[in-house]
Amino acid sequence: MEKNITIRPERVSDYQQVEDIIRQAFYNLYTPGCTEHYLAHAIRPHPDFLPELDLVLELDGRVVGNIMYTKSTLVDEAGKEKGILTFGPVCIRPGLQRRGYGRLLMEESFRRASAMGYEAIVIFGDPNNYVGRGFQSCKKHRVHLEDGTYPAAMLVKELEPGTLAGKSWIYRQSPAFVFDEAEARRFDDSLPPMEKKRLPCQEAFEILSSAVLL
Repeated sequence: MEKNITIRPERVSDYQQVEDIIRQAFYNLYTPGCTEHYLAHAIRPHPDFLPELDLVLELDGRVVGNIMYTKSTLVDEAGKEKGILTFGPVCIRPGLQRRGYGRLLMEESFRRASAMGYEAIVIFGDPNNYVGRGFQSCKKHRVHLEDGTYPAAMLVKELEPGTLAGKSWIYRQSPAFVFDEAEARRFDDSLPPMEKKRLPCQEAFEILSSAVLL
């Protein structure tokens, strides 16, 4: 791994470059095309967005990765709320993936989040990508959706060990993640064209995203 690595907060001047990296990283990964770059574009002004945890990774002075966080909530059986975090999108530029840069970016964000007083993170993602970073099944921590289900793709990381123990929790994602699909398509159409493809990895994502733990 190259040694000239800097992790710092995203600047306004980074926005377009970061959105391009996100687009390149996610295009055709989960669906033909992608919406993650539009989500990054739309999420920054939302009150749940945390600019302190909006980080980029520079390699030799060039931005090659990004992670963004929003506030989210857990609610226990008594109705008491606990403020936690959700991250996404998170990505490294294609061609530089699987070299440890994503790990560095996530671990630095975990350190900063913990220093800010946050005790847990809940995300949706492929377990293969995140269990090595300390994420576990949501069912292990009794974190479920409003309907009581435990999605296989919902993962939990305790920044403060034991902070979720002894209770059952409902996860409530920030409304920052709700966006207009038509507007996302218009946004993508305004950018340099990329070919939308149907790939086997999208079928795998559909299976994982609909699976629940019993």
